[in-house]
Amino acid sequence: MKTNYKKHNDGKVRAKKHLGQHFLKDQHIAQQIVDGLSSHMSYDKVLEIGPGMGVLTKLLLEKPQYETYVIEIDRDSVAYLKLHYPGLTPNIIEGDFLKYQTETVFDKPFAIIGNFPYNISSQIFFRALQIRDQIPEIVCMLQKEVAVRIASAPGNKDYGILSVLLQAFYDIDYLVSVPPGAFDPPPKVQSGVIRLRRNNIKNLDCEEKLFFTVVKTAFNQRRKTLKNALKPLADLPEHPLLTLRAERLGVAEFVTLTQMVAAAQKEKEATQNLQ
Repeated sequence: MKTNYKKHNDGKVRAKKHLGQHFLKDQHIAQQIVDGLSSHMSYDKVLEIGPGMGVLTKLLLEKPQYETYVIEIDRDSVAYLKLHYPGLTPNIIEGDFLKYQTETVFDKPFAIIGNFPYNISSQIFFRALQIRDQIPEIVCMLQKEVAVRIASAPGNKDYGILSVLLQAFYDIDYLVSVPPGAFDPPPKVQSGVIRLRRNNIKNLDCEEKLFFTVVKTAFNQRRKTLKNALKPLADLPEHPLLTLRAERLGVAEFVTLTQMVAAAQKEKEATQNLQ
């Protein structure tokens, strides 16, 4: 069967703006990303998100310790990969990672790698958090601003919602910065590569859905003290943490806040039931 794809005169796939595509062309950076995968982690399958024309894919296929899968929403890229990497064809998943049910292919833990489309990188992380027990490691490139934010420690102005939610379940390292010229077409922003390794936290010592809500509510009013920022959730008793702003708290402190909010909500509900 003939495989067709839209391409430049040089045989390359044309990057599509609506998909946030910027194809990595710097082989040195590509090698650094692939080498970011840990040799000692307990997985033997790797899923690349958004492989494009296979710059990372080619290097992954050279690593015999991994069975490489790719997931790609762009039909032109899928056709290109099938044409240039025919042996990969059975492991090419044509679809959207945000909607894909990974358990249909992966019955054991697997790593995620990729040059994430910058317009949906946060959504990719939220999806990864939902299936975090399947994913011991993530190595990815994304907009530098977001990469720095995710890896930032409490007290840093870049520290935010994604920092807390991801650091609750992963240890995070910022690996390397990448200039726009490493891509075709070059993006208007700097890029950064980070690595996330699953920590030993199976479950938080609080209700997880409420934890996410508390973190998001706190940072949505990040200039306010937590006492005021969290008023939409509960009327909280005096506590030293409530005199601080969201960016000062680590994961453990946010767990404590979540426990406080849960207790206050429960007390309010019990009072209302007595009336």
